[in-house]
Amino acid sequence: MGAAKWIGGVLGFMAMGPLGALAGFVLGRMFDNSFDTEKIDGKHKDYRGGNNAGGEFEEGQRTSFMFSMLVLASYVIKADGKVMHSEMEYVREFLRRNFGDSAAAQGNQILLNLFERRKQMDSVNPEAFKNTIRDCGKQIADNMNYEQRLQLLDFLVEIVKVDGHVAPEEVAALKEICAMLYLAEDEIDSLLSLSGNTLEDAYKVLEVSPNATDDEVKAAYRRQALKHHPDKVASLGEDVRRAAEKKFQEINNAKERIYKERGIR
Repeated sequence: MGAAKWIGGVLGFMAMGPLGALAGFVLGRMFDNSFDTEKIDGKHKDYRGGNNAGGEFEEGQRTSFMFSMLVLASYVIKADGKVMHSEMEYVREFLRRNFGDSAAAQGNQILLNLFERRKQMDSVNPEAFKNTIRDCGKQIADNMNYEQRLQLLDFLVEIVKVDGHVAPEEVAALKEICAMLYLAEDEIDSLLSLSGNTLEDAYKVLEVSPNATDDEVKAAYRRQALKHHPDKVASLGEDVRRAAEKKFQEINNAKERIYKERGIR
């Protein structure tokens, strides 16, 4: 997606609620004239109407998802009081793969502006930015299904994990976001444990106790497989789907470790 159209989609998302007041500060002069057409895979795709309603709907979903990630990432990245280069680069690279270099630069600037806005708001009222994020979370919960919100949380978890250390303040911020998005808090332990290779990690991934019966373990796996199936987020784009596929495979790996230890066939 061209950067101008991407930013235009961001503005549209923000204008629908409490983020509208933040839009001018965050984006300001970054918005320019929207593109009528966009070149994709060597061809031009027209966004001006016609029979492309389904494509525009999915494009809107992707834009909302990506901006939601930026807004919430600004909250978790600063949770421990530091802005790590590795965390910022994770976000930039994700945007670069999806939207190109220009959009990655724009996304980086949005994050920097959000950090500055947080500093200004919190100097007046320490709860001000958190309240804005809480309102944003309600908007997101109202406009995304559970599985999409879960994938959004997964990206936030990956951001805080990328530097090799997850601070307690970052976990606390993730728990706050879980509440804002109406997600179960157990989802955090599950996602944080995905890359682990111990049996304890495997049980956390399936969100089930080691004391559970075999039938309870099987049911827990089925629940996780249903929630995290890549098809649930296919409309958000190929890169999001690939991330969901990786997560789905890690859930299967956790299941296999438990099944092997228990002798379940």
